[in-house]
Amino acid sequence: MIIAVLNQKGGVGKTTLSVNLAAALALSGQRSLLIDADPQGSALDWQAARKGQSLFPVVGLAKPILHKDVPGLAVGYDHVVIDGPPRVNELAKSAILAADAILIPVQPSPYDVWAADEIVKLIQEVALYKASLRGLFAITRKIGNTAIGRDVAAALKDYPYPVAATAIGQRVVFAESAATGLSVLEAEPKGSAAKEIRSLLREVLES
Repeated sequence: MIIAVLNQKGGVGKTTLSVNLAAALALSGQRSLLIDADPQGSALDWQAARKGQSLFPVVGLAKPILHKDVPGLAVGYDHVVIDGPPRVNELAKSAILAADAILIPVQPSPYDVWAADEIVKLIQEVALYKASLRGLFAITRKIGNTAIGRDVAAALKDYPYPVAATAIGQRVVFAESAATGLSVLEAEPKGSAAKEIRSLLREVLES
């Protein structure tokens, strides 16, 4: 499966999800590839911070012809994760064309719900030519059992894609592990963050 993690709003946790989902796949015995399609190159920076052998390769490919190159790159891998650009443009469209499923991270904020509209419209535009394309929202950086987290999930139900039952909490381990090029599944394999990533991955694969 090719999974693209996309949202036009920055700071929603795209790279965090991309890196940790790829790690969860690799640690479960799946051959995974992470494509950094964000011109900022955050996933490549994560890889550069790592000491020792990586769980999976990271390839930088921030080009609007991404969808033409991905099939060749995907040969030999069970799953490919694409860390998409932080805006709706031709590069984002190319990532959608390349993908089987789109994961849309959204923070518990009304601004994020409003910003989701553009990426949803772009996915729907591509879906006219690719009927099998699937979409899934994931609430990220959620703080406890707060009302705003529940409100955002309710607001997102107005869109044509489901909201994952698994929300990713705001946890220090995500930043601490990223600083050393690790995933949360390596830093705290039995921690809450690792459990949330594994749970979200199951939902993505079953979506």
